[in-house]
Amino acid sequence: MLKPLWLVRPRPDGGCDYVSFQFDGVSGSALTGCVEMREGSHLPPQMPLLKRRHRLDPDEAERCRVRLEQEGGFRFSDPLF
Repeated sequence: MLKPLWLVRPRPDGGCDYVSFQFDGVSGSALTGCVEMREGSHLPPQMPLLKRRHRLDPDEAERCRVRLEQEGGFRFSDPLF
């Protein structure tokens, strides 16, 4: 199973917006499976807030990751929680 990928964008209030991509290997191999994309925010010490959840094919997930980095200001991060 592939490791989750986390993208994080800091907010002025000390919190952050996050997007995580995780391979869903249930449907087969890494080439045919889907990727679950989770979008949310986190302001410690509060619990993280999950805003949206999507299932994407791997190519679409890669395009989304590139767009978030180039246009959304997100950067790679270690897992937040």
